[in-house]
Amino acid sequence: MGLIELFFIAVGLSMDAFAVSVCKGLAMKQFTWKKGCAAGLWFGGFQGLMPAVGYLLGVQFKEVIVSIDHWIAFILLGIIGGNMVKEALTEKDACDIHANASLDIKTMFPLAVATSIDALAVGVTFAFLQAPIIPAVSFIGTVTFTISVAGVKIGNIFGTKYQSKAELAGGVILILMGAKILLEHLGTGVF
Repeated sequence: MGLIELFFIAVGLSMDAFAVSVCKGLAMKQFTWKKGCAAGLWFGGFQGLMPAVGYLLGVQFKEVIVSIDHWIAFILLGIIGGNMVKEALTEKDACDIHANASLDIKTMFPLAVATSIDALAVGVTFAFLQAPIIPAVSFIGTVTFTISVAGVKIGNIFGTKYQSKAELAGGVILILMGAKILLEHLGTGVF
């Protein structure tokens, strides 16, 4: 897995965190870098942690299912991406459930876990693909941190205008990455 592929996966995974960050920014009276970085640390930290956990779980089962690992990667990324596309196309007022400016542990922990569950499945995929996990999770965490800070700022300035478009783009990216992995392993020569 190359850096460009990893970047697209990181961006795709970070779109849920971006959407929630936009909502946080929308609820804030004034953006500060401290608040933006706090949200970024929550989301980036969990987005980096969950693939590592998924990787450790995946390594345990890798030998058993190595012959179908590309199908598993395709299915997991397809399901995650499909759900993101569905949410982007059906949610109207997604910020209503996240519409408080609080960044305390009681508020942020469940949001950070919820936005990074899909990264757990991607971590399992990384185990099957034998991706170098430490650089991958570091990169995913850093990209999510950056996108989340930007999301808080954008939400504070523009509101929810770009929220559903970001989630739609993230879903499409993950579906395409799953298809690419499958096609590479089937040897079609498309990629």
